[in-house]
Amino acid sequence: MNFLGAHILSINQFDTQDVERLFSIADQMQPYAHRELKTRVLEGAILGSLFFEPSTRTRISFGCAFNLLGGQVRETTEIKSSALAKGESLYDTARVISGYSDIIVMRHTMDGSVEEFSKASRVPVINAGDGSAEHPSQALLDLYTIKKELNIEGEINGLNIALVGDLKYGRTVHSLCKLLKLYKNISFTLISPSELKMPKDIVDDLLKSGHEVNETENMETGLGDKHLVYLTRIQEERFNNQEEANTYRGRFRLNQSIYTAHCEPDTVIMHPLPRDSRAEANELDNDLNQHPSLAIFRQADNGVLIRMALFALTLGIEKDIHLTSNKVNWYTDRRF
Repeated sequence: MNFLGAHILSINQFDTQDVERLFSIADQMQPYAHRELKTRVLEGAILGSLFFEPSTRTRISFGCAFNLLGGQVRETTEIKSSALAKGESLYDTARVISGYSDIIVMRHTMDGSVEEFSKASRVPVINAGDGSAEHPSQALLDLYTIKKELNIEGEINGLNIALVGDLKYGRTVHSLCKLLKLYKNISFTLISPSELKMPKDIVDDLLKSGHEVNETENMETGLGDKHLVYLTRIQEERFNNQEEANTYRGRFRLNQSIYTAHCEPDTVIMHPLPRDSRAEANELDNDLNQHPSLAIFRQADNGVLIRMALFALTLGIEKDIHLTSNKVNWYTDRRF
């Protein structure tokens, strides 16, 4: 893949060499993400941050990543705060905003919307989530986290993973499966209500690629002998109404007692966040907050590294970061 000037729209654009190159750059970003060093390599550059769907981690971490490279961020949040609410087309929005920006990150409620937008954009566009379709940067940070948590050097092969929750509408698991498909001999246990199963085309692709796929509605029996468990919340915003979403909320929960009874002692726990901590949902209990295998906050931190690397490669400055590198001028407790 030629990253320079490219739109980042789908995990299907990547091969294993692209992934390793990205991860190598992400490793180099650590002193900047940890505020040990600062760089102004993107000074004067502007990120157009267009989030037409609610977001906390993705929106802020993309903005943080760009700021840490020295660039500035201009944000629009929610459709109602944009001209789209007045009937403007994605084409017109893309033509205008790309004139104000050097790169654009976009999230939208509609599948395929970011690709449609990118066709009219004059600058690179990164998909930050399009409906229930994909979330490529999340899959990349998830895989980066898996490698770090399991101390894997090189390619990930022979992984035994459980994906739990709303697998029908969960775009994070869709992109993660597409990414893991690139590797060998991975065993997937897909745990979900039958109505919220992983889309058939993704399952078929995994099988055609030589991976093992088991689907079940029984969470307890599906958790055994796993390297990691990846939970997702019920994607209530994708349902026709709240009542329908409520029929599935709280169906699958992981807490300390279930983990102890059914998981290996060092099984890694991941979740793309936000986790739904309301009593009727609570898919990942707070009683696991201090568990050493709970990787969700390290996972979120890794998002900054991956997104810095995506900006660096797409804008072609990955070799120039050190040219404006200096120590920070403020106190930091190195809490990372």
